[in-house]
Amino acid sequence: MFLWDKSYNLKGFWYYVLGSFILILFSTIGQIPLLFFIDYDLVGLDTTSVDLLNTIPSNLRLFLIMISFVAVLPAIWLVVRKLHDLPIMSILSGRKSIDYKRILFSFCLWGSIVSLMVIAGYFISPDNYEINFKLKEFLILLIIAVCLIPIQTSVEEIVFRGYLMQGFGYWFNSKFMALFMSCTVFGLLHIANPEVTQLGNGFIFVYLISSFILGITVLMDDGLELVLGFHAANNLFIALLLTSDWTALQTESVLKDISDPTFGIYEMLIGAILYPAVLYIFAKKYSWTNWKEKLLSRVR
Repeated sequence: MFLWDKSYNLKGFWYYVLGSFILILFSTIGQIPLLFFIDYDLVGLDTTSVDLLNTIPSNLRLFLIMISFVAVLPAIWLVVRKLHDLPIMSILSGRKSIDYKRILFSFCLWGSIVSLMVIAGYFISPDNYEINFKLKEFLILLIIAVCLIPIQTSVEEIVFRGYLMQGFGYWFNSKFMALFMSCTVFGLLHIANPEVTQLGNGFIFVYLISSFILGITVLMDDGLELVLGFHAANNLFIALLLTSDWTALQTESVLKDISDPTFGIYEMLIGAILYPAVLYIFAKKYSWTNWKEKLLSRVR
């Protein structure tokens, strides 16, 4: 097990608290450039953080947001190698090296599903969309997205389903608690996203389902590779294909959703069916076995 291998001399949970503080510090430093581009003349009593961000042109805004994740990369190395004195692979994979074929398979699988859902939605309800494609702006978006979104998603996966899962597991001496705590924290951190404000608290259900499915994938597959590909595909294809005025990522995408935001049984079923279906595909392709041991046993 890459997170809790017997050869690792894991330190107490307070080291993970300190490490988390260092990661947050570097992320905060990475957000400083963003502050110089906000139009503060528009600040009022009812102004939200989303309103302030929307004063920045979309491509520049995306670039500046992504930079904060780039800033976390050296912090991950500093925390893992120097604070914990562990190899980087201890929070990446149980394999001797990163399995890029797994990343590519997961990326192509989920990227295809996301693309088909967007295309199907457009043809089923064309009145809910408008063509947003502008060649120059889209090409700039493409460069920014391809270069930086995989870094953003990888940082999130490494921190939450690598580093924090390792810390929670060692603290509670339980793989299930490692899964539960890291995935719950990851899911609830998205509660501030504008999608939750527009769609209601029920949308947190989708975040939590996806978070737990990805957490189970990490433990069953003994590595982050599949979730790295999945998360990168999700954010990248959405950023390139679809945007709206009420989502966290507002980009110069091909299509724009102009419908009223709604979240009901249909949307809930999509999350409840699609994510487990992907988990099933992973399990069959990579012949996962011994689920109870990998998900519910003690760490030490």
